Amino acid sequence: MDDQAINHELAVPARPAEQWRRAMSDVAIRTTDLRKSFPVGRSAVAAVDGVDLEVKAGEIFGFLGPNGAGKTTVLRLLATLLPIDGGRASVAGFDVATQSGEVRRHVGYVSQLGGADDEATGYQDMILQGRLYGMSAAAAAARARELAELLGLSEFAERKIKTYSGGQKRRLDVASGIMHEPDVLFLDEPTTGLDPQNRANMWDQIRRLRESGTTVFLTTHYLEEADALSDHVAILDHGSVVAQGTPRELKAQIAGDAVIIRPRLDGDSISHLLDRFVSASMVRNGQVEGDALRLYVDDGPSALPQLFALLEAHNVAIDSVSLSEPSLDDVFLRQTGRSLRDAGRSEGNGS
Repeated sequence: MDDQAINHELAVPARPAEQWRRAMSDVAIRTTDLRKSFPVGRSAVAAVDGVDLEVKAGEIFGFLGPNGAGKTTVLRLLATLLPIDGGRASVAGFDVATQSGEVRRHVGYVSQLGGADDEATGYQDMILQGRLYGMSAAAAAARARELAELLGLSEFAERKIKTYSGGQKRRLDVASGIMHEPDVLFLDEPTTGLDPQNRANMWDQIRRLRESGTTVFLTTHYLEEADALSDHVAILDHGSVVAQGTPRELKAQIAGDAVIIRPRLDGDSISHLLDRFVSASMVRNGQVEGDALRLYVDDGPSALPQLFALLEAHNVAIDSVSLSEPSLDDVFLRQTGRSLRDAGRSEGNGS
């Protein structure tokens, strides 16, 4: 099913206006032991393997993980685009398996690639989405003008979409996803392929959606994006949640500083050098990461002279040394034994 068909699949006739909005509970999304497998030859591969999530109403929830971790599959399960194999899920107070029509009325969905018709204008695309959700022509046109102003689309909304830049198309995708004022908006990798300026602009738009009361469920493999935007984060790896909490809570699990040292050694020698470092008093723990050592210390600036002295004592030359506070990548590394950045590069483009 292509992305335009997905958008149409989600659209359902709207209820009368006075019944449109449902009082939201404190929890917008909840999953319990959520599971989904896909056949591969004569066996099945678990893409989602017992995921438990709780997303509060009115927050930005960052769903972080490398490509191929299962993020998009979870999102499509919650948006009713895939059937659930096991476990339970509710969105906007409705059971995903038994009340799919109600779920669709209350969610917006923006896929990775978008679903706009290149031959249509921006206004036409937005109005079509509104009409698919049961809005009158006049109401859809008014809402399209409102969103064009809100998301900075007005200057080019009457042009054909095939003339848009990547950032302009992404803003239009978001506008189409919120035409019907959903309680929950699913954004699948919303800034992939955008330049830094357009990415920053998209971040601002996502924050505005939260301020308006929309719950935003955001999948991403960008560490800084999840850290900057999210009220809460879940980190997924191989279909399972390996960590969950606020970005600050997760990073607090790794107190102190991270020191990354790239010595001029082969792989076996690096492992032996790591053993010497982790036995030193200033190092709490450490790991080999490719051609580098990642060491965790309580106080980086005071530990660096001692680390240099240890390198000198073992006649080890270095190419580089860097010092940073723990990141979400450090959380992933601690949970899985590998860097999220490296996992994302090595596991392909599926998600």
